[in-house]
Amino acid sequence: MPFPLVLSAPSGGGKTTIARALLAAREDLGYSISATTRHRRPEEKEGKDYFFLSRDEFRRRVNAGEFVEWAEYGGQLYGTLKSELEAVLASGRHAVLDIEIQGARAVRKLYAEAVLVFIVPPSADELMKRLGGSAGTRGATLRRRLRRAIEELGEALEYDYVVVNAERTEAVAEVAAILDAESRRPRRNPELENDLAELGREIRALADSLGQSAEA
Repeated sequence: MPFPLVLSAPSGGGKTTIARALLAAREDLGYSISATTRHRRPEEKEGKDYFFLSRDEFRRRVNAGEFVEWAEYGGQLYGTLKSELEAVLASGRHAVLDIEIQGARAVRKLYAEAVLVFIVPPSADELMKRLGGSAGTRGATLRRRLRRAIEELGEALEYDYVVVNAERTEAVAEVAAILDAESRRPRRNPELENDLAELGREIRALADSLGQSAEA
């Protein structure tokens, strides 16, 4: 039974890189394309990277209850459309969502079966490096991101799993292992009850035949 796989992380944690690697490697995953009010960049494509909406259209859809979750970042609106998420799940694939903590909470409220994974950097120094350091990021912006990271780390224990992204390949493999294990839970496999019952009948028949042979 397919379910939403939510990946969250502080800025620089690597959740987007991990999501892309998983999607490239696995056929049982689909990406739920987000909507945003920010302007489309030259390399981006409508309906592939984002659905680019005007602020009025985004708000209209919020009021119509079309979003699973939405939030404002840097003055722009971002959100997950129910229609996109449901389309991925209906295709029989798990839906990967690359979203923040507020959005993850909203997803869990609507989809109790969702699996939430929080990605963390291995150290403060490594996070600084991934953010570009003081040489690549303006001081005020860097401080804001680091302070936000502290707040987000305080919410990480709300998640089902925490993965340390020290090395990308290992982190991707760890999330993949989580995905595989969750996929095998009995509650996600309604056909398992019938399979176990059939196996039980076969074993009972075998046991009965052995008993009859012993009596003969």
